[in-house]
Amino acid sequence: MRYEELADFPCSITRPLVVLGDRWTLLVLKTAFNGVRRFNAFQAALGIPRGRLQDRLDRLVEHEILVKQKTADGVYEEYRLTPKGHDLYPVLIAFRDWGDRYMAPDGPPVHFMHRDCSGEAHVTLACDECGEHVTARDIAPVPGPGMTAEVAAPGPRAGSARGA
Repeated sequence: MRYEELADFPCSITRPLVVLGDRWTLLVLKTAFNGVRRFNAFQAALGIPRGRLQDRLDRLVEHEILVKQKTADGVYEEYRLTPKGHDLYPVLIAFRDWGDRYMAPDGPPVHFMHRDCSGEAHVTLACDECGEHVTARDIAPVPGPGMTAEVAAPGPRAGSARGA
């Protein structure tokens, strides 16, 4: 499957990867969650080439993850997270949890503490019916209403060499 076709593939993991699936986009989002809003501040914080940063910001605006707007004084433009953007926070925290567990030999570089108590924020996977914590071993994927017959059918599609 070609990269351009991935956005139409009926998979709720594949589709977001078309928008978010590179390191710079996730780092731009991480920086936005840290309160950065202006282009030059993103550029200074990340050291990303200006053209690449503009491309990532434009893509996040196009997909309504960020909104570009004038500051209250009308002098500058800034990028702010939308509700859709805020919904990505657990994704970043899941990355952080994994990184702390497997890629932080000296311990977590940063703790993400709950402001109202002494607890630390983590992402957990739970069943929406019973509330029990689950892992990949507890999950059974079942086709949903967005699954097309072509994709659900086993084996390669006619005229393609599709692998796993």
